[in-house]
Amino acid sequence: MPNEQPIGIFDSGFGGLTVARAVIDLLPCEDVVYFGDTARYPYGPRSLDEVRDFAMQISSYLVNQHSVKLLVVACNTAAAAALDDLTETVNVPIIGVIYPGAQAAIDVSEKGKIGVIGTVGTINSGAYVRAFQELSSDQLELFPLACPGFVEFVERGESSGEKLHVLAERLLAPIVSAEVDTLLLGCTHYPYLARAIAKVVGSDVVLVSSADETAFAVAKLLKEMDLATEEEKNGKRVFISSGDVSWFAEVGQRLFGPELASVQAHEWNPSP
Repeated sequence: MPNEQPIGIFDSGFGGLTVARAVIDLLPCEDVVYFGDTARYPYGPRSLDEVRDFAMQISSYLVNQHSVKLLVVACNTAAAAALDDLTETVNVPIIGVIYPGAQAAIDVSEKGKIGVIGTVGTINSGAYVRAFQELSSDQLELFPLACPGFVEFVERGESSGEKLHVLAERLLAPIVSAEVDTLLLGCTHYPYLARAIAKVVGSDVVLVSSADETAFAVAKLLKEMDLATEEEKNGKRVFISSGDVSWFAEVGQRLFGPELASVQAHEWNPSP
């Protein structure tokens, strides 16, 4: 029964939990399998080719070992590197976070001055610029900016403090100078730092996360493809980490909630 198969969601670590939370809240009857590739995080500084290989490997694992009916690439860097290849090679529907996030930013921006912050890999890929160009015929002013260091704070479970504030002030100075009216958090880790980011860019700037929009896209696609579960139940949640599972459970519970009580281990076979 394909409708009863789970939704697969993956990220380099904890960031995709923002997407998983949104999907679970919107679709509580659906089973969800979440994979955090913490053994190989962060993806941002890695080459896109390497990240593409990781994404293909994780997708194959979720499809073949967990029989997922739909894949959510809940990592902006992985989506930028591999979404096209995954769409061509994986035999289940796939949704990334880039286009839903870009559309949300377009919808809320009043002046068309939009900042986009993400990892080095995501920003250098140009994926967001292409997405905005495809989604809007309006003349937008885009200000893409890489923010190395933010992901590491989230992965340590730190979402506040003086060190984070100092880093945010330094990294976000070009966004403040550009006087954007909307700032797209182009990394699924960044919503956990929303308070620190908002403090630097100011209350007049609307912060946009792709998590909710991605969840809506998942719901829409499940309905269109007749894949939504028809059973009224509480969905099962499975969390898997390629790294330290006790650490993933500890940090994950703080970020996600008590539902993340246990984590399964998955170890990648070493390369020959």
